[in-house]
Amino acid sequence: MVELTIIPRKSQLKKVKLNAKQCRIYKILLNNKFEAKFDYYDLTQNIIPDEIPHQYSVTQFSEFHREAILEGDPDAAGGEILVHLPPEASHVIVEGRPFRLYIEYALENPHTGLHFYIPDDPSGLEKPHMFTTRYENNSRLWFPCIDSFSEVCTWKLEFTVDESMTAISCGDLVEIIQGPEGQRKKTYHYFLSIPTAAPNIGLAIGPFEVYVDPKMHEVTHFCLPGLMSLLIWTSRFLYEMFEFYEEALSTRYPYSCFKNVFVNEAYEEMISYASMCIMDVNLLHTSAIIDQTYTTRKFSAQAIAEQFYSTYISMQHSSDAWLSKGISNYLSGLYLKKFLGNNEYRHWIQAEMQDVVKYEQQYGGIVLDPSMLNFSRPRGFGIGSESNGSLHSRPSLEHTSSGGEAGFYFYLQNPHLLSPEYLEIYAKKAHLVIRMLENRIGSQLLLQVLNKQLSLALIYIQQSEVTDGLMRQAPQITPATTPGLITLPLDAAPGSNPTNPMLISTASFTRSIFTVTGKDMTVFMDQWVRQGGHAKFHMSFVFNRKRNTVELELKQECTEQLGIRKYVGPLTVALQELDGTFKHVLQIEATHAKADIVCHSKSRRQKKKKIPLCTGEEVDMDLSGMDSDSPVLWIRLDPEMTLIRTVDSKQPDFQWQYQLRHERDVTAQIEAIWALENFPSPHTRSCLTDMIENEQTYYKVRCEACYCLAKVANSMVSTWSGPPAMLSIFRKLFGCFSCPHIVRQNDFSNLQHYFLQKSIPVAMALLRNVHGICPVEINRFLIDLFKYNDNTRNRLSDNYYRAALIQALGNTITPVVALHHIGGAVTADSLSKDTQIIMEEISRCLNMEKLLQCYKYTVTVECLRSIRKLQKFGHLPNNVEFFRTYALYGQFKDVRLAALEAIVDYTKTDGNVEDVLYLLNMIDSDPVPNMKHALCRLIVNALSEKSPDRRKAKSPFNNAVVMHKLWKNFNSDGNIDARLRCNYIDLYYTVFGTKKPICLIEADQQTLSEIREEISSRRKSPLTTREVVDESKDILPEPEPPVVVHELPPVKLTPSRILSCKRESNAGSDNSRELPEAMDISLPTYFEPGMFKSDDIEVVQDAFGGVEEVVIHEEVEAMVEKEDEEMPEASDSADTEQSPQKKHHHHHHSKGKKKKEKKKRHKHKHKHKHGVHEHKRKSKDDVFSSGSSGSNSPAQ
Repeated sequence: MVELTIIPRKSQLKKVKLNAKQCRIYKILLNNKFEAKFDYYDLTQNIIPDEIPHQYSVTQFSEFHREAILEGDPDAAGGEILVHLPPEASHVIVEGRPFRLYIEYALENPHTGLHFYIPDDPSGLEKPHMFTTRYENNSRLWFPCIDSFSEVCTWKLEFTVDESMTAISCGDLVEIIQGPEGQRKKTYHYFLSIPTAAPNIGLAIGPFEVYVDPKMHEVTHFCLPGLMSLLIWTSRFLYEMFEFYEEALSTRYPYSCFKNVFVNEAYEEMISYASMCIMDVNLLHTSAIIDQTYTTRKFSAQAIAEQFYSTYISMQHSSDAWLSKGISNYLSGLYLKKFLGNNEYRHWIQAEMQDVVKYEQQYGGIVLDPSMLNFSRPRGFGIGSESNGSLHSRPSLEHTSSGGEAGFYFYLQNPHLLSPEYLEIYAKKAHLVIRMLENRIGSQLLLQVLNKQLSLALIYIQQSEVTDGLMRQAPQITPATTPGLITLPLDAAPGSNPTNPMLISTASFTRSIFTVTGKDMTVFMDQWVRQGGHAKFHMSFVFNRKRNTVELELKQECTEQLGIRKYVGPLTVALQELDGTFKHVLQIEATHAKADIVCHSKSRRQKKKKIPLCTGEEVDMDLSGMDSDSPVLWIRLDPEMTLIRTVDSKQPDFQWQYQLRHERDVTAQIEAIWALENFPSPHTRSCLTDMIENEQTYYKVRCEACYCLAKVANSMVSTWSGPPAMLSIFRKLFGCFSCPHIVRQNDFSNLQHYFLQKSIPVAMALLRNVHGICPVEINRFLIDLFKYNDNTRNRLSDNYYRAALIQALGNTITPVVALHHIGGAVTADSLSKDTQIIMEEISRCLNMEKLLQCYKYTVTVECLRSIRKLQKFGHLPNNVEFFRTYALYGQFKDVRLAALEAIVDYTKTDGNVEDVLYLLNMIDSDPVPNMKHALCRLIVNALSEKSPDRRKAKSPFNNAVVMHKLWKNFNSDGNIDARLRCNYIDLYYTVFGTKKPICLIEADQQTLSEIREEISSRRKSPLTTREVVDESKDILPEPEPPVVVHELPPVKLTPSRILSCKRESNAGSDNSRELPEAMDISLPTYFEPGMFKSDDIEVVQDAFGGVEEVVIHEEVEAMVEKEDEEMPEASDSADTEQSPQKKHHHHHHSKGKKKKEKKKRHKHKHKHKHGVHEHKRKSKDDVFSSGSSGSNSPAQ
């Protein structure tokens, strides 16, 4: 039961809208006296009803999808429950007194919102438990509420559970009441005094073990039985995060407690709620695990940062989500910068920027605040043409004055409309924009702005508690049959309180920056927040020896491409000269800019002994390889990454080598490594080798240099001298002193050496000889690593190292050149010697893993991937059943994902429709929500990969059976899980594009061909009965009466927005196109769906209000007969074979009349070619004459 306390703001309040899905509402009472009538409707249960004609196109679906979501969006005055306030209680509304709504409801077998984990053996180690799942704002899935981030209120929560269970929820635990004797139940009472939005309310129930943080008693950790040792080690550093955030923001943690809960089969790795967090149990680890430590610490830092800016300070509207996501990511980045180092932080920023740039160049610019956009239709719809046959097709761009804007196939108004991948990149771009603000106003001033918001929110809460005892109260929920209590206030309009400091918006954040710093950031918000895209620069320069200047040239030539926009503003250029580093700020005004930068140094003839760097360090350099007349060592554009940009710098190879050797910024070093891939030479080889051996270099730079050296070695394979690349380096670092080819016992105390020891074998496995296969020395080297691997005296686990060795074995596999066993079974004897060795080692590791499991089954995961490579390259026969056994429910998550990845790869290359249906059925039936999401993303990413031979072979995904199943899943069956529905839409779009799928068009063409063949055979049969016609040559046939066509009024096809369960809309037409003029044949060569409708008159109109046409549809048989009648005969012998009716017809048509009809048809073709759609009354002869033209279709 839910109780909502509502404060009316209008005296004429008659109705109240609430949000609820998959809940069975029994009764609604007002003040526990008056029963209120209510209407319950959910338009998302069936987005496009069957009675509405549609083309199975994403374009049309997006329009209806948006309308259905907005009907339930509380920020758009929507809701699934419409409560009619009883007239007898009108005096309460008129007086403005608060009233209460009591909602009695039940929740049975929820599909999502609440997840129940039930192990096969509840009495074993794994215990049953349940917890809430959240995808943006979906608390309506488990209790009625106003499901908006802008509606904050206080909460009283009561949960009645079994005696062996523990209920964990938001707020302070007030008391635990034991149930009556014999019932073995108890009730947990929580109270949350801080106003909180409904989406930030969470719950977890299970037999959890409790651990109170010894260094911070306000923090409590919960885990399942048997995991306490892992929990203690994993959470040992959590108190440091609280102290860091409180010191950085100069304010205390806003809640009185914090609860950290670890559960099985979590919806995401981490979900934050008010004063609590639900995390995946797979984030726990022991002291022996290295790699997982970094991942877990990042998630923990993010969870606590969201307590300040996501749950405590909530967003005003969904378009302001970039602030809560960006600020929380920014705060967690500051923690990582302090505790993991500046190199790790800058590398993380560079990786995020690469992800954002890659996504925007592939799909379009991400708009952080879309509130100012025109949502009349998805941007890009109706602009240009869309080729549905391409799996890589993207909607056309809609260009603005600021550059190319994206044309996504979904609307941006609501998060439930967005692609999950879009939301992931959206959060990364929001973080980068907040960091751009930090560079413009300063780190300290930005923290003061954030502190101001938190301080005002605290003052607001204190004043509200004094002046308003009711405050804002919201729902309480009970998962069992025992009633619970919910209280919630209602504003006149959702999110209509812009002065509430508990909410943050783009406008209020801009005002706060101006108040604190005095800087107006409106232009910045317009450029980077309200517009999408990023900048792309092409940089080149020439040194002028006479003037001692660098003539720099910057070009922005790709502003019309997808996701790229023109940048106007300041841009920093850093020149490393012989006398030090000098930064210059250029003002970019146009797409082509030139600047002359005066050098502070002379040529190297007057050089100093040591060269100062930007860090103040002075180093010795070997300048023998540089230009003797130029003092410039290297040039960097935007070195501090103050813009979201991509830079294409043109420098000679020696400058990239100097930048890699001597630049201290890790981002510059990685950029130099990427550039040196295009300069294979002995100097590049020497430079990369030195970086790998340099102990002072950041470990990720050294690992990246390993992969670059492998590519350089492959490019220099014909001139390479000496042992294979990196072999001597590995033996020097990790080989025994007496016998270097034998690896030493593992000692991972030096973490740099640990990561390097993992990366070098994987990179060496990518080496190839002149024949394109891996050298024999590399295979022997890798097998020796397996043979001599000894971890007995190492206190740290080597599971990730052994997994890297398996990955290296997989990288050595190359496609089979010739198969001698073609047509025969593949046996162990038919394999090559190297393949046998690889297969034996992989099989041994896979079988050993079943006896001695390692952490997260990392070795099994890599074994499955390597086996798939052996199958893909022809060494082993394809056996998809092998991977299906590992993909079953009950296997570990990472093992299932690796097996599903192999199945998806097999299905894309060698599968059929049954394999596709297997994957889709697994998405439908799998009990783990996160696995459904991960499998969808695997399929989408696999189909989005560019492959040279994909267009030649027809994809098994591109067929009518798969199309209908996908359409049904996201149109009719996806009314609960918004994330899964959006995943289905992404998959459908990737395969079929935005318009009508080609597989349907081909099926319609085949149907038309069969109908025509049947009619033609029936007409040619001697048994066909025809009506008797007078064959007298003196009597002409009576002219048929003309067909009168009346123009119908315009019909606009729009999704209806109604307050009932039924949908009303008008039928729309197909989007047809005329054929090229050269294709002038007598029989129809083009058709559109709906061509064979029996209606005489049909209104054809674009789905978004295009020009309508009136088209006459005749019976198919009559139309084909008429066309055959008008075809000229080739010879007299052909005339003798015609039926009497046709002889009579040709006898009375003179040559002049035929020329006149031909001229009339020619004129009709030009009329449609130039787009002149005039609706006139036509005779039946005119209609058939135009219908026989090759350029016409039944629907133009």
